[in-house]
Amino acid sequence: MVARAYTVAFEGVEAHPVEVQCALSAGLPGFSIVGLPDKAVSEARERVRAALHAMSIALPSKRITINLSPADLPKEGSHYDLPLAMALLAALEIIPQDAAEGCISLGELSLDGTLVAVTGALPAAMSAAALGRALLCPLASGREAAWVGDAEVLGAASLAEVVRHYSGESPLAPSEPGEVLGPPSALDLRDVKGQERAKRALEIAAAGRHHFLMTGPPGSGKSMLAARLPGLLPPLSPREALETSMIHSVAGALAEGGISRSRPFREPHHTASMAAIVGGGRRARPGEISLAHNGVLFLDELPEFSRPVLETLRQPIETGRVMVARANAHVSYPCRFLLIAAANPCRCGEMFDPGRACSRAPACGADYMGRISGPLMDRIDLRLEVPPVGFRDLDLPADGESSAVVAARVGAARDRQAARFADHPGLRCNADAQGGLLEEVAAPDAEGRALLQGAAERFGLTARGYHRVLRVARTIADLEASASVRRAHVAEAVSFRLSEPG
Repeated sequence: MVARAYTVAFEGVEAHPVEVQCALSAGLPGFSIVGLPDKAVSEARERVRAALHAMSIALPSKRITINLSPADLPKEGSHYDLPLAMALLAALEIIPQDAAEGCISLGELSLDGTLVAVTGALPAAMSAAALGRALLCPLASGREAAWVGDAEVLGAASLAEVVRHYSGESPLAPSEPGEVLGPPSALDLRDVKGQERAKRALEIAAAGRHHFLMTGPPGSGKSMLAARLPGLLPPLSPREALETSMIHSVAGALAEGGISRSRPFREPHHTASMAAIVGGGRRARPGEISLAHNGVLFLDELPEFSRPVLETLRQPIETGRVMVARANAHVSYPCRFLLIAAANPCRCGEMFDPGRACSRAPACGADYMGRISGPLMDRIDLRLEVPPVGFRDLDLPADGESSAVVAARVGAARDRQAARFADHPGLRCNADAQGGLLEEVAAPDAEGRALLQGAAERFGLTARGYHRVLRVARTIADLEASASVRRAHVAEAVSFRLSEPG
């Protein structure tokens, strides 16, 4: 007789069903696992053996063979411990066979039989719901998985609790969803003295998800401005929260099963590797650009990032997805993020101060900013030189609008975009529009079109640059609740496009 249990194999944020088959046969006693297991899965037999011994369950003097089907799909991770134990317990007739077959299970076993939390509970629950099965997982993972309301989620603290549940001695209570995490304390835009044009660009970037590059000397407030961007963004919609949480679940970044409605804000250091930024490693894990999905990716000191890392951003910026291709895995992750970058005008940062600049100025600035390729720069919608703030201005009282006031305008603009693209799945804001749809929704008036065509001819805008100006102009019009794109909107969009850094 072959006993069966079911689990999942992860490929990015997708969870593919895996059948765990257990056969007891005559022959020399042994315990083997086949079906492309990795080292962690192969070691599961020792954890399962020890966990059963802790429950005073002795393995029979038979040959135990466990097959993970489909056999050509790589199996990675420690979450196979529990389904292996389930299949073996069913083969030993300790739990009913239909119970083992009626659920998707995942979890890591300690040697004493305790179940340890694993990554990927949320995508596993999605797969269980699609298959019409319950999900059995460690108690610590149940709060995360319970957010998928279409599947019953059972969280157990130990393998002994699983046995008592299926024997009818002590049924497990369904897991409850974790808490909705509150937003982190937002920094207020009023704390930034001066820099009104930079604040305006930040508002436009937040309203339409437009990529934004700031250049300026050290201490001009670039990082301070970037840190206040999350306070301008609307909360994640339920659909966006689920998308983002699935990525964070696979990466093991969900805290205590809680799901946040705040948009992610990732700020990797410029020494980060390509695998850390784009994704990869032995198990093709998501990188920073995917962890920033539906949120913000802040790259400070942009020219200091390695050239290959920067060049890999070009395709994800356009498509909103990244393909992590390795010899043993081809995994696709979503990565629709808002890129905000900051850079000094040159290596020393004092190129515009004659008293402090080095002897190579201004050539040093061109060399330094030349590390950012033209194709990548062409994908950045808003470019702005941030001037230094005088020390006298720092003594002035806080002025300007608060983050709450600006966020209200941004939210209203986002609502207009959501209504505009309601009939176009996958489009959520102006930065996503392209082709004929973009020309339809962002068509400027006659004066605006003449201005844009003149700027394109005079400054040599590429076709991509031309369309990105249209998107920004549409966003500026949305901030003013204007149904049409007028000349003033186009003029402001062009001014940010032609504000070349360096």
